[in-house]
Amino acid sequence: RICVITLAEAHPLLQSGKTIKNINYQISANCSRLQNKVSGKSKRTCLFISQMQGAQFLTELAPLCRISSSDGEEYTIYSCIRGRLIEVNENILSNPALLQEKPSTEGYIAVVLPKFEESKSITQGLLTQKEYEEVLMKRRSSAS
Repeated sequence: RICVITLAEAHPLLQSGKTIKNINYQISANCSRLQNKVSGKSKRTCLFISQMQGAQFLTELAPLCRISSSDGEEYTIYSCIRGRLIEVNENILSNPALLQEKPSTEGYIAVVLPKFEESKSITQGLLTQKEYEEVLMKRRSSAS
């Protein structure tokens, strides 16, 4: 049920050999994902959502962070899932290369916990690896 948000392997930051200049979890003047503080006895296991306090609620279109590359491009990374923000990866702030070197492990962006009643529909809406690769192939062929 826990969703780990990472960069997709087809993201321009992973494809074009760009260098990441910085990552910013400050979404607006009043909203920083770094201010997300989850408390409660089940913070680590996230088994009892009702006992979690302080987690920011995200919609599918909620920005998680902004990533700037050395060529001046800026990318906004969105949650893509409704749920509670459990944690952001502060390690990528001091070592942004983790996003490119280990995007699906230490280079993750955030962890989101969907509502229990929505988790099944979210899971059913995800693409398999094969379906994802087919979408990428169609994108590449239409861009050519």
